[in-house]
Amino acid sequence: MRDVNIGSSNFTKVFATDEPALGYNACHHYVVAFSDGVAVVGDETPPAQVRFQDGPIKEFGVNGCHQEDLLAIVIDRLKSFQSGDFACRENALAITKLEEAMHWLNHRTQVRVSRGVEGTNIK
Repeated sequence: MRDVNIGSSNFTKVFATDEPALGYNACHHYVVAFSDGVAVVGDETPPAQVRFQDGPIKEFGVNGCHQEDLLAIVIDRLKSFQSGDFACRENALAITKLEEAMHWLNHRTQVRVSRGVEGTNIK
């Protein structure tokens, strides 16, 4: 288990719980744990677990979520805050940057689709 160590860890910490995959150099399983160490592993239920797609969809089918799924959740949540009492400039800026990230990830996918390599291990 590896501490991701990105962002604040005041209340929670993010851990990668598997080894990076060969070729991708990316992990597929993550756990969000309370900063006090509870719910990292064991009987306690962690605040969140994320399992990403492992392997090409054309070979393994859909078996996990994608980065875009998590971005969609965060964008939706921040937009909800913006429609209520917690609207602020920082949320608006974060939404803009997250939507930009979503754009570029979708662009990458469309380029792969047009090349006929989406869902495969071909670069």
